[in-house]
This record gives sequence, C-alpha cells and structure tokens, in this order.
Amino acid sequence: MAVKQFNPTSPARRSMTVLTTEGLTKKRPEKSLTEPLKRKAGRNNQGRLTMKNRGGGHKRLYRIIDFKRDKDGVRGAVTALEYDPNRTSRIALVQYEDGEKRYIIAPTGLQVGDSILNGEDAEIRTGHALPLDRIPVGTTIHAIELSPGKGAQLARSAGTSAVLQAKEGKFALLRLPSGETRLVFRECRATIGTVGNAEHESIIWGNAGRMRHKGIKPHVRGKAMNPNDHPHGGGEGRAPVGRRKSGPVSATGVKAIGFKTRKSKKTSNKMIVRRRGQK
Repeated sequence: MAVKQFNPTSPARRSMTVLTTEGLTKKRPEKSLTEPLKRKAGRNNQGRLTMKNRGGGHKRLYRIIDFKRDKDGVRGAVTALEYDPNRTSRIALVQYEDGEKRYIIAPTGLQVGDSILNGEDAEIRTGHALPLDRIPVGTTIHAIELSPGKGAQLARSAGTSAVLQAKEGKFALLRLPSGETRLVFRECRATIGTVGNAEHESIIWGNAGRMRHKGIKPHVRGKAMNPNDHPHGGGEGRAPVGRRKSGPVSATGVKAIGFKTRKSKKTSNKMIVRRRGQK
C-alpha cells in the first residue's frame, strides 16, 4: 500500500493523507462471511456509558475472520485481498479445496493465488499456520494464540509481529511487539510472517470529519468544564489539572496516573517474563 497526499486546497488538506487501494482485488465482501455489526457507542452490556466520546460513524458489516485456523490438512488458495473497516490490517479470502471459504489476516507479501495450509504438517511459509512447537526458533510470527484452540489474540494489528525466541519444556518464549517477553504453550498456533498494511501508522487523518466517520466524537478537556460535569472543572481563571491529593482523575473520579485498572489475571501474569518498558 502507498500513502497518498493531497494538494493544500485547505488547511486540513495540507497534511491529510490516505492509503491507496493498490493490491486490493475485491471491493465487496463475501456475503456468506459477513454479519451485522451493531453500534455500541461506548456503552457496556447494561447500557451505561463506559467510554466517552464515542458514537455515530459509518455503518459497517463485520467480516468473520478465521482466527483459529483449525482447518488442517486441506490446502487453500488466496482468491482476493480486501479492505476491512473493522481492523487496521487487510484481510485475505481463502478458498479451500473442499470449496469452503474463510477470511484470514493478510500478512506482508501474500498475493492472490498463493497457497495456504494449516496444521502440524504445514511448511514454514508466509501465511501458513501451525503450532509453535513446529516453528523454528527466530521465526517472525503473528496472530498468536494464548490458549490452545481459543484463536489468535496477539500481534493482529497492521505491521505487527512477534519473534519466537526459545522453547523449553511445554512453553515457548515470545518477544511481543510491545517489548514484553512472555511464555506461551507450545501447542498454541501462530501464523508465519508479519501482518501487512504497515503504512497504516503513517496516516494523518487531517480533519475532525474523518474521525467522526470512525465513530470518534470531539474530546473536551475536563478543566474546560463546569465542576458539576467533571472533577477538574470550575475555578476562577485557568487552573492546573487534578485535585490536591489524588491528582488527575477521570470524569467518574478514577485516578488517571499510577492507578492500576487491570483486573486480576493471575494465570496470565505468571506467564510474563519481562514487562514492556523494563530494561
């Protein structure tokens, strides 16, 4: 993919960029692999607003992605490369020899007509999915499972990849895109290669209208609000952010700096060898 720039006909156009559609071979998604996607507008299953500044946006269809890659021993062929509005990466439509079609995340270098194979007998080639136990140390991988058979959860966004550093006992040691090093069961599956569309991080959105198409509303600073709308609001003139004791907080009073919000995941924490940001 290439990044396209515009003539500076307006202040927004001066720096705005978009990704071209080079390499995409199909405009409409496969109808049998789509389902409706209801907008949640930042609300949880109780209807309460848990994420501010969300709502609206362009209507989308959800593409059903094969994250498990569990169709073993049946060779498939890439028939199309498509855009997916629900993720930063591109997706590839694979048709297997028995006629079944599935979507997968498209890695860098995957072309229409390339062969795809899943399972322990798959070759070490871009786009093939197999257990970590069968992948050589030092290989670049993506779409990695955390639990055998659960489906890919790690390294799925555009341009990301992990590196298989070692194998010991029933675990494999991975270095993730964040810099974190963690253990994963050797039975977990991963896909060879790097996720494509790495130019996505180079996009300059340019104006507020494009963000509204994404479903992101304008963000108002808490200190610019009234005290009944936000803990940072009120006061005469300009005032620093936060409270005297707690420091910066969210609109509901949750601390914004140094306060851990991650729920207890003892099993997952045990598998982390080195956290991101540690030297």
